[in-house]
Amino acid sequence: MATQMQTEQVANAYGRWAPVYDLVFGPVFRQGRRAAIDVAEKIGGRILEVGVGTGISLPGYDKANRITGVDISEPMLEKARQRVRALHLDHIEQIAVMDAENMDFPDNSFDVVVAQYVITSVPNPEKALDEFARVVRPGGEIVITTRVGAGKGLRGQIEKTLMPVTSRLGFRTEFAFSRYTDWAATVPGIRLVEHRALPPLGHFSLVRFEKAVAANDSTRERALTPANEVVQ
Repeated sequence: MATQMQTEQVANAYGRWAPVYDLVFGPVFRQGRRAAIDVAEKIGGRILEVGVGTGISLPGYDKANRITGVDISEPMLEKARQRVRALHLDHIEQIAVMDAENMDFPDNSFDVVVAQYVITSVPNPEKALDEFARVVRPGGEIVITTRVGAGKGLRGQIEKTLMPVTSRLGFRTEFAFSRYTDWAATVPGIRLVEHRALPPLGHFSLVRFEKAVAANDSTRERALTPANEVVQ
């Protein structure tokens, strides 16, 4: 039977990670963070980072952009708020507790949605992806850094065996890339535009989806108005 993850379980797990997250995961994910930010800033504008955590990536965004960060873990977000204040990151519009699977933003609110190492941590990945597609404006992109499981063979079996342990730590080891392509095939207007391995060892990937622009669409202008009150 597949191991089930629950939202409260994930929030509690990352609450426990909060004091040491930057130390443990900062170096591991550094190149992936930079790659995601670089891709997001090719579009720029209003950027939503889902799973912003301690805000370790926030100083990397150019101040010409406006950034909103959400996460399920309040202890992680308190670290992010401290970082925003300490570094005077005045391009950060909002830091808020929010469930990736049920966000409070209106449709077409952002130019880019960034999700760094998040999809394998949420209980219902496809539901979170649906939310990303909903809140990004037509012509915008969803930028994901992610671990992709082997799916088959010895490595796949090891990943499956580890799931009961890693799920309690807040993430999946078993996650096939076909879940992304299968999801995209069911969502009108969503197109996979890039999938590439990230250095140094290729254990993680960068995945990009584009949301199509309809004829005579004017959501670009609507997307550039603030969706929510600033909370820092």
